[in-house]
Amino acid sequence: MDIRRLQAFVKIIDIGSISRAADILNIAQPALSQQLASLETAFKQKLLIRSKMGVTPTTAGLELYRHSQTIIKQLDRAMTEISNGAGPLVGKVSVGLSPYSSGSTLSLALLKEVHEKLPGITLHLTESFDDIYSEMVMTGRLDMAVIHGAGPIKGVHFTPLMKEDFFLVAPESSSFTESLSSPVRLSDLTEAPLLLPPGYNFVRKRINMAFARKQITANIVAEVEALLTLQDAVAAGIGCTILPWSVASKIIVPGKSRVYELCSPVIQEDVSLCVPESIPETEAGLAVREILIDLAKNMVTSQNWPGTKITKT
Repeated sequence: MDIRRLQAFVKIIDIGSISRAADILNIAQPALSQQLASLETAFKQKLLIRSKMGVTPTTAGLELYRHSQTIIKQLDRAMTEISNGAGPLVGKVSVGLSPYSSGSTLSLALLKEVHEKLPGITLHLTESFDDIYSEMVMTGRLDMAVIHGAGPIKGVHFTPLMKEDFFLVAPESSSFTESLSSPVRLSDLTEAPLLLPPGYNFVRKRINMAFARKQITANIVAEVEALLTLQDAVAAGIGCTILPWSVASKIIVPGKSRVYELCSPVIQEDVSLCVPESIPETEAGLAVREILIDLAKNMVTSQNWPGTKITKT
């Protein structure tokens, strides 16, 4: 099968439009449509559903998309490694970092280490609330990701890095915080105005579970993902938030907000490194993964990150 057909198919799915994909690929739209028809004939399956809004992959189309990503990536890696021969490690390694975890804290250290030790590797770092990193790793769009959770998820492998305790971030001076002392019991937060990430966020899910176990209804006044907005909102006294230390420590404004330990219960979440099960790792990817794991271990053992513990396996 012509690899270019698979590359074109992937581009159609990524763009969501045959006409726009044709423009980007510099192919006439009828020719691109013919390539798609040839794929559907070869697999004896309808791969795309067309509508006025664009194209949507069928179940078979999604399966072909996943395999195509793997095939294309393997070919690119083979070209790079064979061309490079026995020279220094080269290539591109993509890493997803969950914004509300220690992953975002590790990003700068990872960038520095790779730049110094592996100068031939181009590191692609991404932090996004919208993308599901485990799916991107499984389909080959990312080489690895640091995410909340410990699996299992079919198609990916999890390596536990650490556990993170969550902390309360509250205004320095307000009627609510005057009576607070650290550690704060969850039952003390029944009236506290909370600013939390949306329900699909792993941090929010853990917080919801903790409140549910205590049979407490959280007083959520707003859902906020943007950390700068969250920082300003807490400092302005609009409400409190609950975050891992690696994130909470970044949004403190001296004299306007502070961090409190939480207890009864302690809220915590696993942080893991997620890699694909079916896509072989390149030497460059393995080297970056080793650096990332070492940085995570050093972060935990340094004692500079309260509430961060080595995950027992």
